[in-house]
Amino acid sequence: MGTLSFLGCIDLTIVSTAAPVIQDEIGATVTELQLVVNVFVVALATGMVTAGRLADGHGRRRVLLAGAVLFGIASLLAGFAPSAPWLIVFRFLQGAACAVLYTATGALVSAIFPPHQRGKAIGWLYGVNGLGLAAGPVLGGVLVTSASWPWIFWLNVPLVLVALAVCLRTVPESFGERLTGGMDRAGVALLSTSVPALVLGLTLGHTEGWTSPAIVALLLYGCGGLVAFGRVELRVRNPLIRPRLFTGRTFLGAVTADFSLAFFYCVALFLMPLYLHTVRGFDGHTTGLLLLPCTAAVAVLSPLVGRLVDRFGTRPPLCLGFLTFALSALLQTRLTPTTHLGSLIAAFVLMGVGWALVLGPATVAALSAVPGHLAGTAVGASWTCHNLGGALGLAVGMEVYRLAARNALADRLAERDLSAGPWALRVVENPQDGPALLQRYTGLTAEQAHDVLAAVFTAGSRAAMGLLLGVAVLTLAVIALGLRPAPPVRSVSRGEERASTTSR
Repeated sequence: MGTLSFLGCIDLTIVSTAAPVIQDEIGATVTELQLVVNVFVVALATGMVTAGRLADGHGRRRVLLAGAVLFGIASLLAGFAPSAPWLIVFRFLQGAACAVLYTATGALVSAIFPPHQRGKAIGWLYGVNGLGLAAGPVLGGVLVTSASWPWIFWLNVPLVLVALAVCLRTVPESFGERLTGGMDRAGVALLSTSVPALVLGLTLGHTEGWTSPAIVALLLYGCGGLVAFGRVELRVRNPLIRPRLFTGRTFLGAVTADFSLAFFYCVALFLMPLYLHTVRGFDGHTTGLLLLPCTAAVAVLSPLVGRLVDRFGTRPPLCLGFLTFALSALLQTRLTPTTHLGSLIAAFVLMGVGWALVLGPATVAALSAVPGHLAGTAVGASWTCHNLGGALGLAVGMEVYRLAARNALADRLAERDLSAGPWALRVVENPQDGPALLQRYTGLTAEQAHDVLAAVFTAGSRAAMGLLLGVAVLTLAVIALGLRPAPPVRSVSRGEERASTTSR
């Protein structure tokens, strides 16, 4: 199980590190590159509750194995993608498969381990996931430097085959709540279309125009579809997401933390490799090594955090996690083209520490808020909110980046008595072509063009990190002051159990 969940985590960070190389080799714009990352998260957001219901009703092991097969096929096809649009399609299929892998593994862990060991077990599961996150940047850098970018996807195929063989022999079947009235097809249709429409509208609005009929239609359908989805879930017999789950403070606190966690790391992991490559000029291998402290912190600390949850509950690590996120974002709002590497690494380590402190405890809090037979549904709902946060976060965060970068470009050109024409958006969207565009339209030297581009990209990144700082502080306040996730769960001895039974 851990191996399959591990694969999804590798795919998240390995693509982030390889993104600048993919952008150069297939001629992708920043928007297309954003979609390569974001459709993966959108597929997770729209698929996890469906996967959770299928896993509970049709067998968690069976659904897990089917998801693994789909993930392997999608990875193989992604490596053969001839252009950015095809890569976007295959990344969506990968995300749909990962929705199954994440949901089924979480539900199986909940079914196999008793409550007093669940935090430790989930901590170890996320420790394995952390190894995937940690290995991703390094493997991505090595593969794009020594081989070619398709190998970041083809690497998954043999690992899937090994994981399938292990799961067939060692993982027991587990069932949750059976679906007696059929799947909520209306809910599936609304969720699967409204979230992509909303994210696509937010992503393409800057290029198509926010008042263009297509963008307005996408945004209206996305928002209206989510409202309709909520109304449908209140009425159907087998809702994808049980609205009553969100009436409990424990579950609501968990999904709030999950939403903000993904909002933070999806934006940060998209911008950090581009900063290291575009502004600092590091190759893929060096970029992967510099990101390693962030993801390694998740791998090392997740098992320890699981033990803390079993002893102290979920609220303390969640609060501490968002505090460290805020500190990481604060450091990154002060980035310059010449920031000392020590400051960069400190910001990356703080992000990894915060990630470890939030990821496992948020899942434990969600599981503790529901009875065991709804574990798959709870994990699916929690991770849907998590990935919805990531998808919306990347769309909103990159729009903040673009606005700040365009303003910075106009200011830099004005300092030289130059004006930004229609080509200016291409500079922001295509950092790899930025220096050539600046030289062609402004007459700047190569060195001057690089300095302008570095300042523009840094200004956009700092603005996006300011947004993340606000998200971290707001979430910390919400969890600390209002929403209290689950208390610690301790093991009950036989003597205590006997005494409790006698007292009744």
